Amino acid sequence: MANPIKTIGVLTSGGDAPGMNAAIRAVVRSALAYGYRVVGIKRGYAGLLKEEIVEMKSTSVSDIIQRGGTILYTARSMEFMTEEGQQEGAGICKKHGIDAVVVIGGDGSFRGAMALAKHGINTVGIPGTIDLDITCTDYTIGFDTAINTAMEAIDKIRDTSSSHERCSIVEVMGRSAGYIAITCGIATGAENILLPEVYDGDEQALVNRVIASRKAGKAHHLVINAEGVGHSSSMAKRIEAATGVETRATILGYLQRGGSPTCRDRFMATLMGVKAVDVLKAGKENRVIASKHDEIVDFDMAEALAIQKSIPDEWQRTAELMTRH
Repeated sequence: MANPIKTIGVLTSGGDAPGMNAAIRAVVRSALAYGYRVVGIKRGYAGLLKEEIVEMKSTSVSDIIQRGGTILYTARSMEFMTEEGQQEGAGICKKHGIDAVVVIGGDGSFRGAMALAKHGINTVGIPGTIDLDITCTDYTIGFDTAINTAMEAIDKIRDTSSSHERCSIVEVMGRSAGYIAITCGIATGAENILLPEVYDGDEQALVNRVIASRKAGKAHHLVINAEGVGHSSSMAKRIEAATGVETRATILGYLQRGGSPTCRDRFMATLMGVKAVDVLKAGKENRVIASKHDEIVDFDMAEALAIQKSIPDEWQRTAELMTRH
């Protein structure tokens, strides 16, 4: 039986994602409602090692649900990746009376959480990443805001691309996963969608599509390129040289990680934050919160990270059908 929890720490780690503040708010307020003490750990694991630990009250999270980014800040820590750093981090938690830590972030953040767990600190992970690449969950906090931000930018780029009769390559984020690319590609009516999961590097096929589109009388050609494929600027130069069609590359970059979170991200972050505290209250240890089939559930952290995830076949089939002509 797990030791009774009196103090819960909460931190955000890795890349920021819209909705993290909503998750922090949910953890703090639900934990306080259950009678726990709550502390915020600033700047992720790097801040933990520097003992940047602050008391959290209900007013600490007032007026933050609509804000992008994270009020606890985020950072990466090379020191915490070492065994010595992990032992030190666990010792600091014990020094400050922190019995459990809720970690909001991606898979790298969860591996840090498992390291804390190995040294006796109970942890619960909340998936906060725009990339949607956490294996055990259908949804990650920040994804909806990121795809809407990207979609709006792509729509604007298409307008000017059409006016100038250009080919536009728009590179979206996602690391080695193509979820943002395929979602935005389908939603914006792109002519080509390049995904790291399936792209075979056949640039000539892309060139042929641009030429065929121009011969068919299409004024513009939109290519959505995933970050995991990359090289958009050099690709644009080669396509222009091969087709004679003016081609421009736009890399949306960190634009997608900022901004006020959408209703869906605020809602899901709140549900997941409350679930994280419920899991701790139930005496469970070392879990990851997930959305599966529209239900908020929890998994063993090690098992969750071992699950394989891929872009649904239905998404890929739809993308193929919509870009065939």
